Amino acid sequence: MRTVDMKIGVMLPLGAGDGPDGGMPGWKDVRAVVEAADEGGLDSVWLADHFLYRDPEGQIFGMHDSWTLLSAIAAVTSRVELGNMVLCASFRDPGLTAKMAATLDEVSGGRLTLGVGAGWHDPEYEAFGLPTDHRVGRFAEWLEIVARLIRGETVTYEGTYYKVREANLDPAPPHRIPILVAGHRPRMMQLIARWADAWNTAWYGAPDLQVEERLETLRQALQTANRPADAVARTAGILVRDPDQPAADPSPKAIPVQALAETAEAYQKLGVNHLIISPEPMTPRSIERIAEAKRELTS
Repeated sequence: MRTVDMKIGVMLPLGAGDGPDGGMPGWKDVRAVVEAADEGGLDSVWLADHFLYRDPEGQIFGMHDSWTLLSAIAAVTSRVELGNMVLCASFRDPGLTAKMAATLDEVSGGRLTLGVGAGWHDPEYEAFGLPTDHRVGRFAEWLEIVARLIRGETVTYEGTYYKVREANLDPAPPHRIPILVAGHRPRMMQLIARWADAWNTAWYGAPDLQVEERLETLRQALQTANRPADAVARTAGILVRDPDQPAADPSPKAIPVQALAETAEAYQKLGVNHLIISPEPMTPRSIERIAEAKRELTS
């Protein structure tokens, strides 16, 4: 009998190319996928946060606003945890983000994890007139303000990029909203060790040496910050395909869904608490197959 204590969630890019006909998915497509996750017993649903994505060949893929979709998902689900993987700090003011998080946590009944990151995709920054300089420096200020606000502080802060004066959330969240931060470079790891409740590394198939190296950077960062080794939950993004369904552009890294239970055991041994799966293809049937594999973990 397997006794794997591992959360299993799904990551939903759901932009152009992810629809059932290869086009842009609509709300009914998103809803069908998340309801399959909620009803099937998965632990979490995550949405990417981009204005657009431009591939190396110059093709542009659009995407719906992730926070609006996440709010709608909160209203039509009842049990799955919800989050962004990850919300781009450059797109939203820190005070607005904290206010949005407190409100969505209320709508969802306390199911929100606030997943955040510094951003990275220059084409969307350039298209919408956002600054690409000092992204980590901007994120450091943004993250401190957001974290302190959602943890109940009245915040006065004057930085290079952001300023607030006696700011607070009213109404305040009734409990601590977990903050997840994605990253692996040294400055980001320092911020994760200081402010985060969870951390993400992605995208993989079966665990490999790079996964182990990234986990070690987190361990070292927590040690340097004098935080307990288990203070930050480890999450990992993996690619999983259903061989019985056609996928438009399958990744060579993706593991078959039949190997998910075994793969989860391997990640658990490395100290990962939560696997976040990007399914190939993005269909309700794929979600059902992943839910079936999750049930194998304790069968």
